[in-house]
Amino acid sequence: MLEFFSRLSLVTKIIIAIILGIGVALLFPTVTPYLSLFGELFIKALKSVAPILVFVLVLSSIANFQVGHSANLRPVLLLYVVGMLLAAFSAVVASLSFPSTLYLNTVSHNNLQAPGSLADILKNLLLSFIANPVQAISEANFIGILAWAIGLGLAMRHSSDTTKQVMHDVSHAVSAIIHKVIAFAPVGIFGLVAVTFADAGLATLESYAQLLAVLLGTMLFVALVVNPILVGLTIRGNPYPLVFKCLKESGITAFFTRSSAANIPVNLDLAERLGVNPSTASVSIPLGATVNMAG
Repeated sequence: MLEFFSRLSLVTKIIIAIILGIGVALLFPTVTPYLSLFGELFIKALKSVAPILVFVLVLSSIANFQVGHSANLRPVLLLYVVGMLLAAFSAVVASLSFPSTLYLNTVSHNNLQAPGSLADILKNLLLSFIANPVQAISEANFIGILAWAIGLGLAMRHSSDTTKQVMHDVSHAVSAIIHKVIAFAPVGIFGLVAVTFADAGLATLESYAQLLAVLLGTMLFVALVVNPILVGLTIRGNPYPLVFKCLKESGITAFFTRSSAANIPVNLDLAERLGVNPSTASVSIPLGATVNMAG
């Protein structure tokens, strides 16, 4: 049985884990508190390794970057902006077309503060760039991590080949750890799904049926209509094979972890298997997890 399961693809394992998680939550809800540890360990592992992974990959990519090559970041940044605006527009249209009410516990509403002015936002953004590098890694401040990694990478462009090779080997070592963590995804998602369905329950999900339908419908519209249009215009071909592959291998994990930082290692691994330029992927993916708010 274990040998058969080990031969299955990661996506198939995740689908089986989702089905088992829902089944356990509905049939044995008292067991789910013990299963939550699997999900927590999975998310914690991804979040813990993501900052150092991004730092090492960006540093190594820039230090070993060949003069005359292009990382093609401008089109990526343009896609981020356009995709984010279209996702926001889709969400507003869906909200106005199907208005829903969500009742929240407002006991701690006095602790909530409205966002500051644009000047405050820009100030905080600039301060994030010059954060202490150790603090940036420990707090998963990806703006600061990118700033330091890019700066050090540029400074090491003229270092010896031995130093560059060491950085390259370290990046491969960290990537190897990532592969081990991602292999744990079915078990982690099983725990996340079981706890989610056990805590919410079918009755709670039914009471928010319209809200969930609007939310999931908008997400599917963006994932299956808006994003494919952008991809199709970019690659000038049929976008759906690539879109479906990304949704299967990255979208499922992103949906259940609900964390951009936790999904960075998954996306970097997928980008590597798709043959994306490492210099592009190592910078654009963590940057997108920080500034691209299409989700």
